[in-house]
Amino acid sequence: MNKVTVHDKVFRLLIDRDEIQTIIDGLADQISADYKGLDMLMCPVLTGSYMFAADLSRALSIDHEISFVRFASYQGMQSTGEVKALLDFPKSCKGRHVLIVEDIVDTGATMDFMLNRLQVLEPASVSICTFFFKPASFKKNFKIDYIGRSIQDDFIIGYGLDYDNSGRSYPDVYILDNE
Repeated sequence: MNKVTVHDKVFRLLIDRDEIQTIIDGLADQISADYKGLDMLMCPVLTGSYMFAADLSRALSIDHEISFVRFASYQGMQSTGEVKALLDFPKSCKGRHVLIVEDIVDTGATMDFMLNRLQVLEPASVSICTFFFKPASFKKNFKIDYIGRSIQDDFIIGYGLDYDNSGRSYPDVYILDNE
């Protein structure tokens, strides 16, 4: 589908599933090499990263454990500016190599909040993997170790990303069509 309508907005195709798979394969190769021989705990951030995390997990060539976390800061198309921990990091992070898997990092406020909460648990290391990164929106000072694709400050849906809790299930990624 070249265009989809979700609620009151029209979105056009940005990235198809073949390009998504190519990105995942590249990230999985990097992560597998970097974490070889380490006790990795993958912490996907719900709800947006569930598709990406599942595909990435299957593409990794190393053994790893998964523990989902959930933090919220968005309502509709806007950040509320307040981050809430709905499902926090497990205590089993202590002494482990934690890989946070996120669907998108824009301002970085949610990730910054998560990193502060995680440090208290004393992990051996922390890395961040995000499918999308919006460098023009980024306002924090932490390193993102693995970036699938950088994009402009546009609103996107599909492949786990939503608009007011809809549009997550599309296997492709769509961008808001302002035409």
